[in-house]
Amino acid sequence: MAVLDYVKEEVRKRNPHDVEFIQATDEVLASLELVAQKHPEYVENGIFERIIEPERQIMFRVPWVDDQGKVQVNRGYRVEFNSAIGPYKGGLRFHPSVNLSIIKFLGFEQCFKNSLTGLPIGGGKGGSDFDPKGKSDGEIMRFCQSFMTELYRHIGADTDVPAGDIGVGGREIGYMFGQYKRIRNEYSGVLTGKGLTFGGSLARTEATGYGLCYFTEAMLQDKGNSFQGKTVVISGSGNVAIYAAQKATQLGSKVIAMSDSNGYVVDPDGIDLALMKDIKEVRRARIKEYAQQKANAVYTEGCKNIWNTACDIALPCATQNELDEAAAKTLVKNGVIAVCEGANMPCTPEAITVFQENNILYAPGKASNAGGVATSALEMSQNSLRLSWTFEEVDQRLKGIMENIYRTCADTAKAYGLGDDFMAGANIAGFEKIAEAMMAQGIV
Repeated sequence: MAVLDYVKEEVRKRNPHDVEFIQATDEVLASLELVAQKHPEYVENGIFERIIEPERQIMFRVPWVDDQGKVQVNRGYRVEFNSAIGPYKGGLRFHPSVNLSIIKFLGFEQCFKNSLTGLPIGGGKGGSDFDPKGKSDGEIMRFCQSFMTELYRHIGADTDVPAGDIGVGGREIGYMFGQYKRIRNEYSGVLTGKGLTFGGSLARTEATGYGLCYFTEAMLQDKGNSFQGKTVVISGSGNVAIYAAQKATQLGSKVIAMSDSNGYVVDPDGIDLALMKDIKEVRRARIKEYAQQKANAVYTEGCKNIWNTACDIALPCATQNELDEAAAKTLVKNGVIAVCEGANMPCTPEAITVFQENNILYAPGKASNAGGVATSALEMSQNSLRLSWTFEEVDQRLKGIMENIYRTCADTAKAYGLGDDFMAGANIAGFEKIAEAMMAQGIV
């Protein structure tokens, strides 16, 4: 019997319906077996039981009025998972799929991701089952104000600092920040991802996508390779995907496919980023319009089969469990050399096994997509200092953080005799920092 089987059983007993949360904890705990054997003091002090149980779970009603004057009601969440190394930090997701299981899994992953950055931030996550798509600015403002009217009680610059995630961009952050400021009568760095005119950081918009590519390039270079001359497939067409495509192109590769929730486009000439930004960021339209304006581009209904597109590097940047075992086998068959996650847990456990068994370089999201939260923490620093750094300064710090995360994952995996298992390296390195802090702070 594995040392941590009792912890896995405890997770199932307490969270029987939380499928995504169970999946996330199983993956991490499997990596931590060697740590439990090496550090029996962690077992004796209940570190594993404590780290899988959120410090606080908040669920609340969000009533708001639509443009027809009808009252709508959504459900809001904030899971403050672990504050051992700093104030809770993690995004807010507005999407119909949001439920407590998803928020808990994201918060759990966030703890390790934030730890890996080397910055003093704990882990949390939040959101709502509200869908911003098709809503007017007025409806989104009213929803955000109602959401913050409850959330404000639980957050603060030194307590819990939310950011954006799926469905929460600069517009939503602005509305929520305005409401927080109005209620609390204070101007503080309580949210990150703010506009540049009221405390935001340059390079924050680009950070997750850029950081993903900085990590991937560091991993490739460690193996004597690079983005130069490679073909890349990126799922998604939101903030992360667009700026991953931009940086991958700058690093010498050709991005040939991107997707949205309706379908995907393949452009053998390379994705035209200016057009993609216009469609997705300006017009907020569907990706099929790209193929209508590019003669050689082909649009396919349904986003799942994007992984049938042959490529050297795959960057899943859409959502959890989007890349399954069958897709992984297709990628391997078509010659993929590296898969790095831009979304949170986009690869299923079976897909990860396929990559590892075929010696494909694989990086988990908690390591490779940490650029967004790292730059959010840099925004917190700038807010505390009451100053702003240049784009180049922030980008350089981001690049250094992502390269250090790769090095930490690789070195930790080797130290535990796990070769190039960067997933285990990320889990162990992220856990050990939190565990040491928890040990030092006693039973809290």
